Amino acid sequence: MSYLKASLVPGETVVYQTRLHWIVMLRHILLGVLLLAGSGALLSYLLHQPRSGNTSEHLMEGGAAALLVCGIAAVLVGVVRRNATEIAVTTRRVVVKQGLVNRKTIEMLLNKIETIEISEPMAGRMLGYGSITIVGTGGTTEPFHKIAHPLQFRSEVQQQLEKLSAGPALPASGVAQAPPTRSGESLR
Repeated sequence: MSYLKASLVPGETVVYQTRLHWIVMLRHILLGVLLLAGSGALLSYLLHQPRSGNTSEHLMEGGAAALLVCGIAAVLVGVVRRNATEIAVTTRRVVVKQGLVNRKTIEMLLNKIETIEISEPMAGRMLGYGSITIVGTGGTTEPFHKIAHPLQFRSEVQQQLEKLSAGPALPASGVAQAPPTRSGESLR
């Protein structure tokens, strides 16, 4: 069960959920490809050379295997980093959980949010990622970088804030009741 689903309180539902953009894995993917290419180059060199059975061939085979394992591990680290972050807007709060082993969670009630700042670099505008900074009452800032679809995230928070500030719904009759007077009778 995800952290988000486990932390919902009764009556609270998830309105919008996003995650880190795939761009956070780019360095891991590039490193993995580089290490896998090195492993492939070593193995290719060994396959095209006549076998003499000396120890340098065994060292090259071991090096190729180590590069292969490191390349796969580099890509897996990126995947885990991306998938270990949960970002959501619920009917009552914004929830962000980062990390798998070392966990950092930030939960800010919607009525405590003053502004949401968005920063999108040119590449972010084209690829759909950016940084958001949630500013809470009292000037508390919580920045989150490389979030997928930051404009949609801000829009969902604003919609929930509007619903929250709209107050309770009208009575079943559809007509708002006049406020009671001091004696308890309503004015008409």
